[in-house]
Amino acid sequence: MQPDAPSDNAGAEASGAAPDLAIEARWVVPVEPDGVVLDDHAVVVRAGRIAAVLPIEEARARYASAPRVSLPHHILIPGLVNAHTHAAMTLMRGLADDKALMVWLRDHIWPIESRHASPDMVREGTLLAAAEMLRGGVTCANDMYFFPEAAGSAFLESGMRAALGLIAVEFPTLYASDPDDYLAKGVALHDQLREESRLSFCFAPHAPYTVSDRTFTRIGTMAEELDLPIHLHLHETADELRGSVASHGVRPIERLHALGLLSPRLIAVHAVHLTGGEIDILGRHGCSVVHCPSSNLKLASGFAPVPALLRAGVNVGFGSDGAASNNRLDLIQEARTAALLAKAIAGDPEAMPAHAALRCATLAGARALGLEALIGSIEIGKSADLCAVSLQELETRPCYDPVSQLVYAAGREHVTHAWVEGEAVLADRMLTRLDLRELEKAVLLWQNRFSN
Repeated sequence: MQPDAPSDNAGAEASGAAPDLAIEARWVVPVEPDGVVLDDHAVVVRAGRIAAVLPIEEARARYASAPRVSLPHHILIPGLVNAHTHAAMTLMRGLADDKALMVWLRDHIWPIESRHASPDMVREGTLLAAAEMLRGGVTCANDMYFFPEAAGSAFLESGMRAALGLIAVEFPTLYASDPDDYLAKGVALHDQLREESRLSFCFAPHAPYTVSDRTFTRIGTMAEELDLPIHLHLHETADELRGSVASHGVRPIERLHALGLLSPRLIAVHAVHLTGGEIDILGRHGCSVVHCPSSNLKLASGFAPVPALLRAGVNVGFGSDGAASNNRLDLIQEARTAALLAKAIAGDPEAMPAHAALRCATLAGARALGLEALIGSIEIGKSADLCAVSLQELETRPCYDPVSQLVYAAGREHVTHAWVEGEAVLADRMLTRLDLRELEKAVLLWQNRFSN
């Protein structure tokens, strides 16, 4: 879905151009190869791409004229990938907490959306979400919401990378009148913005209980034609499964299998209630699962069988879900919660080690989105989407293992820098593109509207 990244730095060196930046860190964790920690290394960036990864002293000698960012107490990792969120719903954070999923949706969220969903709401809610995610080291988000063109505008304004969901449901909304209208608008947006280097796209049928067989079949065909992933909620609750059996005679995964949708394109979000056979079929078809542990816990959806999914070869990334059901867009927290839950579910403290959790939060999410050749690891030729986390704070000392410290002790408040395509979008904990005062005013206005 993306061109392969170069396997070495020959092209970068041959250009003769001076590098844009050398980022020096106490530890560099490339994620690929797995389990590697590079002490006192630098990542050299040229034209938005990673041109070299080498010891700091060698980088200083080889690239003496390059501007340097020195991070002597930091761990430098790939930018985190939030593989499932509803960014605009950040404006609904805390609006209807402690409710069952369908009560939360039908009685609270959907009525507000029916009155207030608009391009302005989506743009300003997405700006709020992007600001929160960037401050937590998330450089790429997979978004699913109405008016994706407004979300795309906001992500571009923030400097963040995003996969925009081309949403489809059967019922009319303020965004579209019917499934054909949703898909037509989505394809037009894809054609309009496909050259934006920081945007990619997924088809985003909401869930099996809101999408018909006809619409799923159309999406399967269109995804093949446009070479796009398919991103949907799947097997999230026990009620969803009971409803599917009542309406279709089969559980949702069996239904999607019959429709030909199980493939490496499929991004199944939540995947909480799975049989052993369903886990095997997801693995055999190369599907991805996005694990949203905090949202699953808060909505009492259950415990996703992540250790079994990993054993079956399923690619597992992490997502925050929307801030209306989490209530944080915090991938470091999701990594810690996921690692702890995996251990408890498997009865095995080695079920998800820290390095595995970091891989799920970076390269696995990129792979689900078809972006693994571009982002998700610190490799020559890939985009310089990076995140730096300080491990010199009292809460993160002493540090014996920087990756364990990142996953189990650090928090998003320890993120100090983030880069997308080599551009600093967070520098010394300050966002470089967004005016937070104007954003705060907009958020207050939406809070007042939703409250009335």
